[in-house]
Amino acid sequence: MESWLFTGLEVSDETLTVEGWHKPGSLTQSSGVWIHAAGGAMLDRGPHSLKQSPNFVWLAVASGEVTLTCRGDPLKLGESDTCVLPASRRKSQLTVEGDHARVLWLALEGPLAPMAVRKLGALLNVPLRQAALPSQMYLAQTIVQVMVRHSGTANATYQLQHLLYGLIASHWGQPVSMDAMLSHEVAKVVDWLRADQYRSNPSLAEMAAVSRMPMETFRKRFVSEVGMPPLSYLLRCKMERAKDLLREPNCTVRQVGADVGMQDPYHFSKQFKAIVGISPSVFIRLVSNPEATIRRDYRGKNAADKP
Repeated sequence: MESWLFTGLEVSDETLTVEGWHKPGSLTQSSGVWIHAAGGAMLDRGPHSLKQSPNFVWLAVASGEVTLTCRGDPLKLGESDTCVLPASRRKSQLTVEGDHARVLWLALEGPLAPMAVRKLGALLNVPLRQAALPSQMYLAQTIVQVMVRHSGTANATYQLQHLLYGLIASHWGQPVSMDAMLSHEVAKVVDWLRADQYRSNPSLAEMAAVSRMPMETFRKRFVSEVGMPPLSYLLRCKMERAKDLLREPNCTVRQVGADVGMQDPYHFSKQFKAIVGISPSVFIRLVSNPEATIRRDYRGKNAADKP
């Protein structure tokens, strides 16, 4: 029995595949190009059909050898080779030459997708074989992981955009880090905190339990990867969430504090001011009056005044 992958490969139900699609945020859409979908598959020997796609698809061979037949012309691709499949209504075919081959793909969308394809050194109408740098392969694997974890949402829209531009920058020889993503253990905790919209106040021990690491090992790993202790990171995220909530009409400081797990409005205001630099009430006044400025009086208190 055959099934269709979202991006384009037609494979049997027994084939090991992962995939996800991306709902771009408004800022990502305004950039003109984004990753529509991404995935990977471990393919068995023999031919596999490629679905008709309205998007340009960046295809990479992570291991093995394949032959791509697109518009009648065969193109052999080995390990770490890539090509861009043109946006087309025609079917193509990918034939695995050995026992197995592992492939990755990214579908690009947006009015500037053709420009991104050119920046990746490809043509718009004919696939060309190109050798990928190790950093590009790493970024592609990272993109697939992020896409699968957040499929169908805009939760990772900025991270995915960062990774896409990293892929392009690496192609042009710009220095790109090989550790653009958190480890699986730390990422699980970060996702867990965000899924709750930072309403809860988990302890360090509870976070470590989610990561399935000893508490001290988790704390050191988190600091190493994120750059700050877990509880400090959580507090920062709570304040960023609070700023979003404070922008909503008719909000109150008490309610916003409760929404980020701080039932005491005085404690919430104190923490907010320590991190943001102004009190929540001043923040609300600045949001409601874009022409206001921040003035500090002689006692060091903040005030929002018109210029």
